[in-house]
Amino acid sequence: MDSRTTQTDTSDRTAFDFTTLSARERYKLMIGTIIPRPIALVTTVDEHGGFNAAPFSFFNCLSADPPILAIGVENNADMSFKDTGHNIRMTEVFTVNIVSHAIAEAMHICGTKYPRGVDELKEAGLTAMPGTKIAAPWIKEAPAAFECRRHITLELGKSRQIIMGEIIFAHYQEGAVDSALHVDPNVIDAIARLGGDTCSTIRDRFEMLTPKLV
Repeated sequence: MDSRTTQTDTSDRTAFDFTTLSARERYKLMIGTIIPRPIALVTTVDEHGGFNAAPFSFFNCLSADPPILAIGVENNADMSFKDTGHNIRMTEVFTVNIVSHAIAEAMHICGTKYPRGVDELKEAGLTAMPGTKIAAPWIKEAPAAFECRRHITLELGKSRQIIMGEIIFAHYQEGAVDSALHVDPNVIDAIARLGGDTCSTIRDRFEMLTPKLV
């Protein structure tokens, strides 16, 4: 038995004591298990007006009233802020662009570790559109984009920040939302992260009606 595992009463299970694992070991187990994870392609602007774009799969919505979403932003190895964390700290705003299958490769390019000051949107061939209510741009090719104002930042030790943003404006591709505000998943065509380098689509779906007491 691996020294990292813990024997349990159920012989057909493998268990891990997370308090004994390294950060990398915990990371591998978590990202391989908590799936699929939506991808936020986050666009920000620095204090000099330069644009930045970076993908994050530690991302989800948390509340509708107020409309809050959250992204997990890891710091650099020396604990300095990455561009996204730095820019949000300086400007208090960011935009979350949903990643469709059509822009998956462009999103991947934005994840390259370019030197500070490089415009990832240009490198990826994506179009930066002026924010309606904030300085951070949104991406024209994205099926949906949420302009956000920083709500609160939680510092998780030295290595990571959880940045919560209040959605103050949204952009949708034509045909994505009907008059009843139902969003068409075929138009959004979002992708998600699994473990390692593996991604998935949302093209295989099934319905499960909410159960009701008779």
